Amino acid sequence: MSTTTPTPTSTSPSTSASGAPSSSAAVPAVRPLTTGDAEALIEAAVRAADDVGVRGSVTVLDAGGHLLAFRRDDAAVLISGETSTRKAYTALQLDAPTADLVDLVRPDGLFHTLPTALDRPLLFLAGGVPLHRDGRLIGAIGVGGGAPEQDHRIAGAAIAELGLA
Repeated sequence: MSTTTPTPTSTSPSTSASGAPSSSAAVPAVRPLTTGDAEALIEAAVRAADDVGVRGSVTVLDAGGHLLAFRRDDAAVLISGETSTRKAYTALQLDAPTADLVDLVRPDGLFHTLPTALDRPLLFLAGGVPLHRDGRLIGAIGVGGGAPEQDHRIAGAAIAELGLA
């Protein structure tokens, strides 16, 4: 007794097996954040921090929340490493600059319990900013070590230099 194996039907990349348009054809591919991008962001942030006299830490995460690059200045306070990472993670998860979220976690704010509701802690201090390319979220940068407003400006300067608004 012989069995016959079905022959797969050939489809074009823009249609599904049923002939209907594929949803992947409608969404253009966006180049993900690379380690080269992350290292360039770190360098740009270090220059911006030097300009304002801040010694701190910079963290860059990819769209999945994975660490791509990190640097802590030798003269930075140790906690700046943790705060820069948590700011980047918060900006990534909520796809918003942490400077825009501070009021939401006040006692009467919409997210007042969110900082303690998750396993991985969020940090609602200015200095975390999501990174976008062609309108799509590709990662986040977090800066810690200066005053929150300084950290936010440093992150913004690095993003502007690389055009990842």
